[in-house]
Amino acid sequence: MNSTGPASLEPPRPVPPPPPSPSPAADALPPGLQPWERGWFWWQKGEGLTFFWIALIHVLGVLGVILFPTPGPTVLLIAFVFFFLGGFGTTVGYHRSLAHLSVRLRRPAEAVLIFLAVFNGSGSPATWAANHRKHHANADKDADISSPRHGFWWSHLRWLWQADQASVKRWAPDLDRPFYRFFTRWQWAILLLSLVAGAPLGWAGLLWIGPVRLVVSLHMQCFINSIAHMRENAAPGEDSSQNIAWLGLFHAFQGENWHGNHHAKPWSARIGWTWWQVDLGWTAIRAMEVTGLATKVNRPK
Repeated sequence: MNSTGPASLEPPRPVPPPPPSPSPAADALPPGLQPWERGWFWWQKGEGLTFFWIALIHVLGVLGVILFPTPGPTVLLIAFVFFFLGGFGTTVGYHRSLAHLSVRLRRPAEAVLIFLAVFNGSGSPATWAANHRKHHANADKDADISSPRHGFWWSHLRWLWQADQASVKRWAPDLDRPFYRFFTRWQWAILLLSLVAGAPLGWAGLLWIGPVRLVVSLHMQCFINSIAHMRENAAPGEDSSQNIAWLGLFHAFQGENWHGNHHAKPWSARIGWTWWQVDLGWTAIRAMEVTGLATKVNRPK
């Protein structure tokens, strides 16, 4: 059932029109050395801060594991709760709602989920959605922003600072609004808060609740772009997305590991289609639908 509520709580976000039809060469590769042919320490103009952030959390994360291999149950529990809630922010808030419009969230729920996604290191909402829509429009082709055709590490991580990020005006014009720009403007402040959130629990808390959690969250998300797009029997240029059951354990069973299902029906808010394809993201959406925090929920047919 689709619950309804006060109209003032509805985000006034229209369904975006399809991306404008480009000329045949609009998404063609530029001449010269390609980004995936460069070294790891090269970044696109404007993406240097992204590179240094990813390098910083990895250095601090390794340091945390070396100095505090057993940080204690309290620290581990808090780190996992932040990881779990941040995962909901990304899979429900960014992926299913903003990028695919498969569910419409009331403004308070949308704001909380976007904050959790930014806090989890997923970046700004408009850019995340634009990159993801471009990925779906060009899955496993040269114009795919995170194509595994350019190697595992490109699709897994390097594209984050070496790819030419998708244009928000072209791919996510519905998110080029003050509400979403607020999170873009404040994302680095939220990330710094995320980095030091564990400081009250000492050095172990600082390093595990901050950088160690952020590194784990980053790589768990990146597995969807890499191994979930490396189906062995896929023809060149064919959508290579696949379901990977064991990956659900590393995603806290939030459903993103059923990536073949998602590419087959990207408009569906439900990614795990059967009872054994556990999808806690869908469970959260159903709970929000019942309580009126989510409406216009698309289901697989």
